[in-house]
Amino acid sequence: MEKHAITTRGCNALIGQSGGPTSVINSSLAGVIQAVARSKTIETLFGMNFGIEGFMDRRLFNLSAQPASVIQGLRQTPGSALGSSRHKVQDGDLPLILTILKAFNIGYFFLIGGNDTMDTIHRIQTYCNEQGYDLIGVGIPKTVDNDLFGTHHTPGFASAARSNILNVKQAGVLARDMQRVDQFVIYQTIGRDAGWLAASTALAKEREEDAPHLIYTPERVFHPDQFLEDAKRVQEKYGWVSLVCGEGLKYADGTPVSASRTTDRFNNTEFGAMGGSSVAMQLHKMLVDAFGWRGEFQITESLIMSAFDRAEPNDLEEAFQCGVQAVALADKGIGGVMVTLDGRGGFGTSALKDVAGEAKPMPPSYLNERGNFPSAEFLDYCRPLIGPLPTFTRLEPLFADSPFPGDTDPGDRVAG
Repeated sequence: MEKHAITTRGCNALIGQSGGPTSVINSSLAGVIQAVARSKTIETLFGMNFGIEGFMDRRLFNLSAQPASVIQGLRQTPGSALGSSRHKVQDGDLPLILTILKAFNIGYFFLIGGNDTMDTIHRIQTYCNEQGYDLIGVGIPKTVDNDLFGTHHTPGFASAARSNILNVKQAGVLARDMQRVDQFVIYQTIGRDAGWLAASTALAKEREEDAPHLIYTPERVFHPDQFLEDAKRVQEKYGWVSLVCGEGLKYADGTPVSASRTTDRFNNTEFGAMGGSSVAMQLHKMLVDAFGWRGEFQITESLIMSAFDRAEPNDLEEAFQCGVQAVALADKGIGGVMVTLDGRGGFGTSALKDVAGEAKPMPPSYLNERGNFPSAEFLDYCRPLIGPLPTFTRLEPLFADSPFPGDTDPGDRVAG
C-alpha cells in the first residue's frame, strides 16, 4: 500500500472502464460518482469515453454534472456506460497521458477492470510519480472471469456465473427430454486462463443425473482419449451427456483445443467467435467422429456479461461499494492499490503490482482428481455467491402396466 502526501487536495479525478463489461460494472461507476460528490478533497470527476484511448483524444464526460437520476439509473444498467477499450498502453503514450492529466488538473485516477487494467493504472501512476507529478491511482476490480489475484472474488463473477448456471440447467432439461434425438449437449463458457465460470455451472445440478455431467477447465491439460472415455461412460449410464468446457482448454503441448491462432492487443489468444473457432466446436466433432452421436454446442460469448435480468443483488451492491471504497482510499492519499473483497462482506486492498497482468487460476483442490468436475470444496466457495436457483418439476416414474405378456417394467425400458 502506498501513501502519498496529499498534495492533490483540490484536484480533479478521472475514471474509466476497461475490458469486457459485466452486469454490475456501472454500479461501481455510480459508487465512485456518489462518493466523489461527498469528497472534501476531490473537485470534479471526469469520465474517459472509451477508456485510455478516448482520454488521449480528450474525450471526457463531466460526471459531476450528471443528473442524480442518471447516476441512480447506472445501478440498474448493464454494459459499460463510459465506453470501454482494450488499448494496451505503450511507453510512447505516457508523456501524452501525463500532459492531459496536468491540463485537466487530475490528481486521482480510477480504473474499473481486470488484471490488464490494473497493469495500466500501475504503469501510469508509476510514470507520473517518477516525473514528479503526484497521481494517486486506485483500481476497482471487475471481471466475470473471477481471476484477479488478491481478492476472494470479483464483482461481476456471481452475476455471470448465475447466467451460465441457468443456461446449463435449462439446456440440460431440454437435452434430457430430447435424448432419443440428441445424445449430447456442449456448453462453452468464457475464461481464457481460468475455469471459475465453467466450474460454477456445477451448481445447476440437483440430482446426480442432472446437467452438467462433465466440466473441463483450463487449469487441467485436456486429454482427448480421457474426454471420450468420460463422455461414453456418462452416455451409457443416462442415455445422454451434458458437457461444459472453458474456452481456454489446451493440450499437453500448450496448443489451444479451439485451434485458434488469433491474438488480441495484449498478445492473448482469442477464443470463441473472436478467434474464428471454438473448443465446443472441436469437442462436438470429436464426439461425432468417435461415436456417431447427434448433438449440439452452445456458445453465449459476451451475452452473459450484460444479462442484467440475471444480476445478483449482492453482486450489484458489492460492486457499488467497491467504487465507494476506492474514493475513500484516494481521500486518504492511498494509491497504488486495488480494492479487494474478503468474502465476508468486508473490503481490503492489494498492491497493483501484485495484481497487474496475471490471471488467478482455481486452486488444484477445486477440481476432482480426474479433472472433469469441480470438487465439494469449490462448491462450498461458490454457493454463497449465487442466490436461490429455480427448481424444475419432473414426472414421477409411474408408468402404465403393459398388457403384453413378458414385458419388463416400463421404467426399465425408458432411458433417462
